[in-house]
Amino acid sequence: MTENRVVQGRMVTPESLAEMIEGESVMDAESIADADRECPDCGGDVLEVGYMPSVTAFVTGWKCTECDWSETDRE
Repeated sequence: MTENRVVQGRMVTPESLAEMIEGESVMDAESIADADRECPDCGGDVLEVGYMPSVTAFVTGWKCTECDWSETDRE
């Protein structure tokens, strides 16, 4: 089941949301979830997605639905 969401006025899939956060294509992504936090830049809603940028890595990323802010849990 793919749950598409609207981010900055565009419909995104888990993969395309992960690519927005990562800045390049990803191998796989889990479904999108609402993160229990507000954007530190604009106060908008934040979405969370777990994804694999490569075979050996798993990253959790967060992306604001309203502005360009995003971050990951990568060390």
